[in-house]
Amino acid sequence: MPMDGLTLGFAARELNALLAGGRIDRITQPERDTVILLIRAGNENRRLLLCASPNNARCHLTAGNYANPLEPPVFCMLLRKTLLGGRVLAVRQVGGDRVIHIDIDAIDELGDHVTRRLILEVMSRHSNLILTDGNGRILEAARHVSEGMSRVRQVLPGLAYEAPPAQDKADPETVTPAELAARLTAAGDVPLHKALGAQVTGLSAVAAKELAFRVLPAGEDRAADPAETAERLCGLFRRLPGMVDARVLLGGDGDPAEVFAFPYLSQDLTAQKPMPSLSAALEAYFGGRDARDRISQKSASMVRLLKGQIERCERKLALQEEELASAARMEEYRIMGELINANLWQLEKGMTEAALPNWYDEDGGTLKVPLDVRLTPAQNAQRYFKRYQKARAARTTAAEQKALTLKELNYLEGALLDVGNCEGESELEEIREELARTGYMKRVTNRREKRALPQSKPYRFLSSDGIEITVGKNAAQNERLTQGARPDEMWLHAKDMPGSHVIIRSEEEIPLSTLREAALLAAWYSKGQRSAGVPVDYTRRRYVKKPGGSPTGFVIYTHQHTAYMTPEEAEIRKIRKLAE
Repeated sequence: MPMDGLTLGFAARELNALLAGGRIDRITQPERDTVILLIRAGNENRRLLLCASPNNARCHLTAGNYANPLEPPVFCMLLRKTLLGGRVLAVRQVGGDRVIHIDIDAIDELGDHVTRRLILEVMSRHSNLILTDGNGRILEAARHVSEGMSRVRQVLPGLAYEAPPAQDKADPETVTPAELAARLTAAGDVPLHKALGAQVTGLSAVAAKELAFRVLPAGEDRAADPAETAERLCGLFRRLPGMVDARVLLGGDGDPAEVFAFPYLSQDLTAQKPMPSLSAALEAYFGGRDARDRISQKSASMVRLLKGQIERCERKLALQEEELASAARMEEYRIMGELINANLWQLEKGMTEAALPNWYDEDGGTLKVPLDVRLTPAQNAQRYFKRYQKARAARTTAAEQKALTLKELNYLEGALLDVGNCEGESELEEIREELARTGYMKRVTNRREKRALPQSKPYRFLSSDGIEITVGKNAAQNERLTQGARPDEMWLHAKDMPGSHVIIRSEEEIPLSTLREAALLAAWYSKGQRSAGVPVDYTRRRYVKKPGGSPTGFVIYTHQHTAYMTPEEAEIRKIRKLAE
């Protein structure tokens, strides 16, 4: 875990050095569990992000842009009322654990100087952000914890703040060699990193392994002499603050997999990318991860709705197919009616069936026609003609309804694909607006939930020939992308399936390698992503038209050619992706 107590201690020291004495000029709350303080310190504006997300709790300086609700939440308004204009006195870690205290010298309603404390608790699903007054009384919290939610500790306005329950572990900043040796001995015959994790506060498994690696002889995993090992560990604890040299450990996909405040000798040093600061390292690790998690959470209800609607369409389609199958007997009804009419002279009321000459049979055979004993022969003929007319009408209606259902299913599958392509809230909001416009969702009217979001942007790639390729992420982007393209730029789309509109930004002759890469992208960002031989149509933009009254992103096109592509993730990763 990147944000263990060890890393949090480094973060607190870095933030204290940069922010102590700074003035809080602005406060925003982009998410329920995230607050950003704009602090003027050292003649620079610095943005401190405090996040109590269950999966991505952290604190660091940020350069990211975050959309805020049109109206600030209650917690944000109270922070503004009590902290704006205040000076940061100190940022410190408490007891080596995952708790940060930010003390702020503020002015109260009477104009007196008072000390407020902003507390960040980084504790997985129990993470919280709490504001207290000078007497340690809770003024407000990002998450209220009532007695019904926890009997151990309540977090409610008006209550005295209580620190999280203390663990029986040693603080690495204050532990003595004798105490640590006793704890290591009490842990028994276990690997040193396990003993450290159990006996020293704030150490993740990765951090405990690194500390053990640094103090044990090569190839050893246990402390042969607890006293000597404890002495080495305490010396290492004292040196840690001066060892800061932030790194991110890159995974096999090139994305940050861990954050280290200093080089970890127990890990592959070649995979550890140096960063200018720990804040930069934490933002590189958490930024994309947190955004993806939040998009996944915010889109969950939309995904459920779309999947439910898709299942409804599939059931309706099955019934319409069944109606069409039953309507296939309509010609049989017509023939039976005609044969009865042609042989009325030899039929009588009360007959159950009649074997009649079938002139439609090339071999001149007969056809057994069931008869209703309650009806005259003429009435039986009319009965078959009525069945014929009903079946013909049903076939026409079912065919029309099937076409509408297929169109709706295609729209819903496209919307579901668009949700999967979302990387930012702007894109998700565009899909939500489109679904609201078509009646599948209700529009958000709560101003504290609604956000002023910038217009989303498509993916941008650079081909191996240096030509830009743009890829729409949703129907709204597809429409803007296609309408904004120049007449002779190349347009691509997976044939007869939901997918992204792709534009090759060149009106010249397109190199085959660039055309292939664009076709791969069109296949990858479509319903056929995991399929082989995906047909991709391509034509000049001038031949792509949008019919009047058609859904967002729907087009028709001519003069197309078709390429058959089998997209693979490894090939897609080779295409250089540009910043949006």
